[in-house]
Amino acid sequence: MHAPVLVLKDSLKRESGTKVHHANIQASKAVADIIRTTLGPRSMLKMLLDASGGIVVTNDGNAILRELDLAHPAAKSMIELSRTQDEEVGDGTTSVIVLAGEMLHVAEAFIEKNYHPTVICRAYNKALEDAIAVLDKIAMSIDVKDRATMLGLVKSCIGTKFTSQFGDLIADLAIDATQTVGVDLGQGLREVDIKKYIKVEKVPGGQLEDSKVLKGVMINKDVVAPGKMKRKIVNPRIILLDCPLEYKKGENQTNAELVKEEDWEVLLKMEEEYIESLCLQILKFKPDLVVTEKGLSDLACHYLSKAGVSAIRRVRKTDNNRIAKASGAVIVNRPDELQESDVGTGAGLFEVKKIGDEFFAFIVDCRDPKACTVLLRGASKDLLNEVERNLQDAMSVARNIIKNPKLVPGGGATELTVSATLKQKSSSVEGIEKWPYEAAALAFEAIPRTLAQNCGVNVIRTMTALQGKHANGENAWIGIDGNTGAIADMKERKIWDAYNVKAQTFKTAIEAACMLLRIDDIVSGIKKKQAPGAGQGPTKPKVETEADADGEQILPD
Repeated sequence: MHAPVLVLKDSLKRESGTKVHHANIQASKAVADIIRTTLGPRSMLKMLLDASGGIVVTNDGNAILRELDLAHPAAKSMIELSRTQDEEVGDGTTSVIVLAGEMLHVAEAFIEKNYHPTVICRAYNKALEDAIAVLDKIAMSIDVKDRATMLGLVKSCIGTKFTSQFGDLIADLAIDATQTVGVDLGQGLREVDIKKYIKVEKVPGGQLEDSKVLKGVMINKDVVAPGKMKRKIVNPRIILLDCPLEYKKGENQTNAELVKEEDWEVLLKMEEEYIESLCLQILKFKPDLVVTEKGLSDLACHYLSKAGVSAIRRVRKTDNNRIAKASGAVIVNRPDELQESDVGTGAGLFEVKKIGDEFFAFIVDCRDPKACTVLLRGASKDLLNEVERNLQDAMSVARNIIKNPKLVPGGGATELTVSATLKQKSSSVEGIEKWPYEAAALAFEAIPRTLAQNCGVNVIRTMTALQGKHANGENAWIGIDGNTGAIADMKERKIWDAYNVKAQTFKTAIEAACMLLRIDDIVSGIKKKQAPGAGQGPTKPKVETEADADGEQILPD
């Protein structure tokens, strides 16, 4: 038996060893540099051209990276980081990238000194455990019911975003929305599902100040027969269906042979009776509003409007779920299974309004809504998109606090405290791991340093002063006020971060840095595209398609 040999064809490109580490670190740093200027309240905005030629103006880390199309695998995995962060906790997308980039940057020196990546990773993981321990120590609990504290917190989290100029508006909307849809799971736990039960409707026109959280649901639909059906009903009884109210058509071609002329009338009569029976089953419960996800025939529309019932058809499934949550109705699959308990009576008002040039149906003033719609008004589409992105972040922050009501200081204070503690602990770390551990401690300072850079203050002086204040561990809450660049107590300035946003940021950044350091080979099995006319290789066999068959002469057998 021969030993197996790895044969690398020309299509497999292989790089290995220190070169790869160097390339990975450079790529990650490049990504971090793109994002770095968008950290903090005085940050720059980025203008992006997306794939379809549209323009996005934003300083949300994740939104920027989503639009990037990078070739380097390490850079791609950095982008994944911010996406993970966005899905997990919704905030801190920029910090994660900056921190991971810095962790890799400080590791570069050790790689060049031939430290083994595993040693560096071990030190990093130890640093991560200690950093989380520091977070636990400095975190302070808050009362979720205290509106002022919640407002301050959400404001400090979106203070770095574009909409911070609109004051409390976005923070108010976010807190209202998340507190509406929170569901108690018992044992003091609350579940808040932002994606499912909070719909953000953007309607261009009007002013941003007109934005509000509706105590109920709004959908972009009008009643089926505007002239005949009521457009305003107080305390409506609502029935939700996800079946069509029309005659069932045959699945495939159905042939009906009619012998006598009367048979034709019998056939039509059967259709009518079927629809009538459907409508009667629904009308038995005296509803005021019928909403279906599927179609609704003219005849059914006639029966319903005759009984004074308004109907809306072809509603999205997600919207229907939200209406069910808001009004207390149950979505029914077949009209003959309707029960009194399925009728929703929780809504206070059904109304169709015209906003701009479209009709919107509002089901509002619900008694105990578990779903809501945030109505955003604004001057332009770009503005609304940015406000929506910021609102998503604000709602995520509010959700995090409701789930885990602990705070840590913002403004780089947390990172400085972690850094100072790790520096002290590094002297007790034994063996070769001591140096990478100390380097990780230094890497945490990237966040306050970047904040200082973006404020335009003297970075070195500010950082030295901050390190001095934190070195003796007197006050863990000293950080940078991102607006002025002054050194301040974060408690007084009310600059906070949610505990699990910070914890998630540290975990994601360090684990990603370790993963990228562990890569020692990049083997790519992608063939490079050849320039036209270069290297006349073997041509591909032509595969005939059906389209070619039409043009061919058919030869006689």
